[in-house]
Amino acid sequence: MSTPGSPDSPDSPDSSGSPNRSGSSGSNGELAALRARIAALETEAEAAKARPPRHRLRSFFAALLIVLGCVLAPLGIVAAWTADEVGDTDRYVATVAPLASDPDVQAAVANRVTGAVMEHIDLNALLEGVAPDQRPLLAKALGRLGSSLESAVQSFVHDKAEEIVASDAFETVWTDANRAIHTSVVRALTGSGEGAVEIKNDTVTLDLAPVIERVKQRLVESGLTVAEKIPEVHTDFTVLKSDDIGKVKTGFRLLQLMGLWLPVLAVLLAAAGVLLSAHRRRSLIAAALGFAAAAVILGIGLTVFRTVYLNALPDTVSQAAAGSVYDAMIRLLRTTIRMVVVLGIVLALAAWLSGPGRWATVVRQLWDSGIAATRTTADRVGLRTGPVGPFVARHRVWITWILVAAAVVTYVLWDHPTGWVVVGLALALLFALAVTAFLAEGEGAGDREPDPVGKPT
Repeated sequence: MSTPGSPDSPDSPDSSGSPNRSGSSGSNGELAALRARIAALETEAEAAKARPPRHRLRSFFAALLIVLGCVLAPLGIVAAWTADEVGDTDRYVATVAPLASDPDVQAAVANRVTGAVMEHIDLNALLEGVAPDQRPLLAKALGRLGSSLESAVQSFVHDKAEEIVASDAFETVWTDANRAIHTSVVRALTGSGEGAVEIKNDTVTLDLAPVIERVKQRLVESGLTVAEKIPEVHTDFTVLKSDDIGKVKTGFRLLQLMGLWLPVLAVLLAAAGVLLSAHRRRSLIAAALGFAAAAVILGIGLTVFRTVYLNALPDTVSQAAAGSVYDAMIRLLRTTIRMVVVLGIVLALAAWLSGPGRWATVVRQLWDSGIAATRTTADRVGLRTGPVGPFVARHRVWITWILVAAAVVTYVLWDHPTGWVVVGLALALLFALAVTAFLAEGEGAGDREPDPVGKPT
């Protein structure tokens, strides 16, 4: 039997005065394993250095596809608006119908009607209701009044015109006129069919005879019988004048044809870039935010163009009314822009929350903790999931994907979704996922026994 300090003791020094190292063999093994791991990492690093050209080329094409998708996104939004709003007469009429109640539009229409009526009204017709022997004297008196008489009549006509445009009857006139105008403009821009609008010498002109006739009838019905003397008027009204009207026509037709496919192409390009990328989650976040940024730029461009457009109008055009018409025409376009921005932010946020980032992990832990706490409270009050809990737990992945697919299908089938629709669908999906997690968390919760420290086994 060896004693401490004896030669046979493991702790005794050897002949050279050094301690016995047989007890450190485990440390030597760990050191060897560590060296092997370092060598393996160095080998992987060297292999990675040999692959950069392929990865760089792949990343380049992935980024190129995403950028192309983001560039086409604003064009896709405009193309969809062109095909859906400008190319659809019924939708156009539904868009501009509320303008009949717009004060600026009513004022501009009243002024235009007054001017058209005063150009063709005969002041001498006012003498027809006077006795023949009194007409010379009244004519002499009217001649002395001169411009004062004309101003008085014009004021009377303007008052009657304001009464008409403020009445319900004007809505019918406004709707019918805009339906005819829109149909003719589309025919002119697409080059199909005949209509009141024609393109001559790079100018789009509109014959206002039907509109003036309807207004004249309404004036007569309102008691302004002198309007009966207004003859049939054919006036060419310039809708658009440009030296590049041919390009406008071609571009409109192209946007109308690509209205359904250009947005799809933009999305497919971005999706292909994400799938090609080596870091798909980061690429998805970049693509979603890129689409949102492109939509924001389009919205800013519309605001800037509004100012430029109104400043370029002649002084004879009411800028307030023109601004109201412009805002009404692009209302659906602005709604689509806001929807794309919200959708991009929601997708980017979803991709980020599903990633391995520190704060994303914290958010998911808070989510899981909240579900677990709710489940625990439900167990305490005797709420049991029965056979539903185990079923949901077994098929939780499939149920999650079905819920996501249902949200996507609902969004696609929704008629002109807005930003609030996207937010509502996202919240509904989160609620459905929370319910799924709640049910899955309850699998066997009532049958588990706590361990000695109070934690479930």
